[in-house]
Amino acid sequence: MTDILSRKLESKIDNKLNAKAKRKHLPDGFKKGKVVNEVLDKPTVMTLYNMIKDHIIAYVNGAVSAGKESVLFWGVDENDAGVALKIYLVSTSNFKKREPYILGDPRFTHVKKGTKNLVYLWARKEFRNLTQCYDAGIPVPNPRNVTNNVLAMDFVGENGSPSKQLLNSEVDENDYNQAISILKDMYHKAKLVHGDFSEYNIFKTSNGLVVFDLGSAVDLRHPNSKQFLKRDINNISKFFNKRGITVEDPEKIFEEITK
Repeated sequence: MTDILSRKLESKIDNKLNAKAKRKHLPDGFKKGKVVNEVLDKPTVMTLYNMIKDHIIAYVNGAVSAGKESVLFWGVDENDAGVALKIYLVSTSNFKKREPYILGDPRFTHVKKGTKNLVYLWARKEFRNLTQCYDAGIPVPNPRNVTNNVLAMDFVGENGSPSKQLLNSEVDENDYNQAISILKDMYHKAKLVHGDFSEYNIFKTSNGLVVFDLGSAVDLRHPNSKQFLKRDINNISKFFNKRGITVEDPEKIFEEITK
């Protein structure tokens, strides 16, 4: 049964990749065979199969985007609602660079050696960060499930097309104010610092900003949490400043958040 599901998923992804290649818009990470070979290995296919059996998803449509550490798939649940399936690459070595965001976080004190264990832990970490933020009323995708290297959450977008990143959107002062407000709420309500807060990890939707990619987020007790917060404030301030928005002094914002 697993082999049949694997062949069906691989065929669907191959068709998607071929279509992208014919349009000559094949982004880095979508080289033919790479997604299938590195993401849809037998253990991952079994994980997806179990998620279908557990009614977390009904089926998987195909790949939406790819990065160095993960590939995002568009799935659908039994109510035809979109589900984002973030599948972390077990074969990648990039996760070793993520250790500073895990070591020192008191929520994750037992880190087993090995790339696979680190990837599985990173998936659980992002799920927990999403849950803490979602429960605190912060605009993030609703986390649904995490199993091994597969994180399921609400799909932010329509018909398999993700909402626009802040990077590719027109922005105004309200967007800047909301971005700073999100940083404050993450700190005070979710007790987290994002750690990778930028125009690349924020959607602009009709209902406002939505933050994603929370794998790097750390507990306030992490020894580098304040350093990460300063960097987050500086990064988002530089973005809005370049777009012609008047921004507050990042140091002043840092003091207001941490006081």
